[in-house]
Amino acid sequence: MSNPIFSRRVFTMGALASVGVTAACGNGVGSRGSQMIDARVDATLAEMYRQFPNTQSLAQKSTGMLIMPLVTEAGFGFGGAYGRGALRVDDISVDYYSVAKASGGLQIGAQQYAHVLFFMTEDALTNFRRSPGWAAGADLEYVISDQGDSVSADTTTVLAPVLAAVFGRAGLRIGATLEGTKYTRIIP
Repeated sequence: MSNPIFSRRVFTMGALASVGVTAACGNGVGSRGSQMIDARVDATLAEMYRQFPNTQSLAQKSTGMLIMPLVTEAGFGFGGAYGRGALRVDDISVDYYSVAKASGGLQIGAQQYAHVLFFMTEDALTNFRRSPGWAAGADLEYVISDQGDSVSADTTTVLAPVLAAVFGRAGLRIGATLEGTKYTRIIP
């Protein structure tokens, strides 16, 4: 019988190492500061609006948007994801964030993708900004499906405090979900 404390430590250390390796991958956002992040955020928004024009109306209705231009995710048993982006309120970058995710289980492969969180209520935006490390949960509503077909907006989606759009996937890994993803404010 294995020691459960040892197993948790091994899992935690493997997950942290995986996130560290993923962070070291050239995900395009280096230490050149806020100008580089803002340039990538602008390009990501332009591409999202071009591919999914209905997201423009979501952006106009939202109280703020967190734009993660490039998230690199990889896994081989243990997995992780990392990226950097900006929180925009009234089209102005007010804060910068990193995103990190650790996972374990039957997985292999790597992918990159962009995602945008639309904060549809002032409370949701305030809770996000006040949190020392906000974690995306299962209650997140997705407006662009895994296939990336189109923006879906029904009554459930319209009433959700936070909406997510995941798009621009490249790589060989199945699915991209934000569940269990942690966002932390950074100084670029």
